[in-house]
Amino acid sequence: MSHPGPDDPDMPWIRHGRSTGAAPHRGVTPQAAPGASHILAVPGRTSVLAVLFDCDGVLVDSEPITNGVLREMLNEAGWAIGAAECEALFIGRAVRDLRVRIEAETGRPLTEDWMQAFYARRNARLRAELRPMPGALDAVARVHARVGGRIACASGADRAKVVMQLEQVGMAPFFGAAVFSGHDLPRSKPAPDVYLAAAAHLGVHPRDCLVIEDTATGAQAGLAAGATVWGYCPQGHGRAFDGLPVARVIHHLDDLHP
Repeated sequence: MSHPGPDDPDMPWIRHGRSTGAAPHRGVTPQAAPGASHILAVPGRTSVLAVLFDCDGVLVDSEPITNGVLREMLNEAGWAIGAAECEALFIGRAVRDLRVRIEAETGRPLTEDWMQAFYARRNARLRAELRPMPGALDAVARVHARVGGRIACASGADRAKVVMQLEQVGMAPFFGAAVFSGHDLPRSKPAPDVYLAAAAHLGVHPRDCLVIEDTATGAQAGLAAGATVWGYCPQGHGRAFDGLPVARVIHHLDDLHP
């Protein structure tokens, strides 16, 4: 895999500048860094300094697997939910966020034992079937090189799942410790908490970040954080983002350049 240099014509939206050194530790108020070593000149705005990726449906093709397991287990629990409804309700949202609906439909409490059984079945299927989204590994490598390593993965899924998936598809070295889960924060998507945490970890103000999201829920989180958001829609016309002020809708991760 070849990585682009600072003047790679394939990614002309990135301007080369001066190094600012390591990012601050967590807890430090993020500051914009106009002299950063790599600055992304994004169409429609001046520049961004970091790229924050959602995971499921952006980096890895996990949604059909996870949603399929969830639907199986909900059916077993007494909720005869179909594939289309399950996708519409749960993709982009944490299972626990729909606790009231699940308990109403199944007539049973959503217990920790049930959640752990779901995680175990889901993870087994992911380990057997998970693949990266088309072009994702190369896109992550290229963007990582061009922004001086200032990338993060910010997901609504549990962190153990996110880390497992990134390791399985060979992306974990690019993200290192910069992996964040809404489960570990006061609020998950569509609240901005996970993107605010990722930006703070990188030492970059959220307004200087580009967020890549595949769901309206995730896009709302990025927008609420104050970031520039690109909707990723590998199939269809991007109608999931209708009514949201996303800056651009892309259909392939190769489109991470104009």
